[in-house]
Amino acid sequence: MASARYRFDENPLTVQSRVIWALILRETRVTFGNAQLGYLWAIANPILTTTIMVLIFSFISRMPPIGTSFILFFATGIIPFEMYNKLANSLMAVFTQNKGLMTYPLVKETDAVFARYLLVIATYFLVLLVFFSTLIITGFAPWPHNPGSAIAAIFCLSLFGLGVGVTNAVVKCLWGTWPQIYGIISRPLFFISGIFFIPTTFPPYITDWLAWNPLLHFIDWFRAAYYINYESVIFDGPFLFYVTTGLLLTGFGGARLFRKKLA
Repeated sequence: MASARYRFDENPLTVQSRVIWALILRETRVTFGNAQLGYLWAIANPILTTTIMVLIFSFISRMPPIGTSFILFFATGIIPFEMYNKLANSLMAVFTQNKGLMTYPLVKETDAVFARYLLVIATYFLVLLVFFSTLIITGFAPWPHNPGSAIAAIFCLSLFGLGVGVTNAVVKCLWGTWPQIYGIISRPLFFISGIFFIPTTFPPYITDWLAWNPLLHFIDWFRAAYYINYESVIFDGPFLFYVTTGLLLTGFGGARLFRKKLA
């Protein structure tokens, strides 16, 4: 026992990594259950959503705003948006759902946050890999024009979702009605984040207002990385950096400041 305590004291990072891994396994069982169908549904859900949107908009327009594939256009918008939405909403409840675990000395508030974050992004990176590989193999999509930039866009979007999610979690613990208010505020994002359009569709005075939405920048960044003949006119890297950094500092700073109320 003394030697084990010594190892814990000497390797705090190793201990915390084991704690986070154990929390990831717990999150996996809670989120998906013990059945394999839970994992399959995590992949099938965005695929079904994209298919439904393709069928709906194929009756409205014969050509997507970019390229010739409806499936590819909506996939480059819907899947990144769904990943953000999952992070923002699932992380909101991370403190309230893991209060019992906070009584253990080795478990910190941030451990539960990172465990859920890692599970979500691992799931959606798998979704992206399976979905776009299928489109490429079946001839519905080409290879991405700039794979490195596409991966960077998704990763940075996940950090933005992490910032929004952990900030939501802190606010929820301080203000119990916040989930309902956030649900109302965030509902228009599905329509103004570039899932169904590209910024050049609108005149500049409308685009200037839409540019305040960071999600539109991330989705347009991802599309510009995928399509060889598309260049984003709205993407602003410094703007995304400042917004994401501000949210991460606010969320994790708030979690540390209000630690007693979160536990």
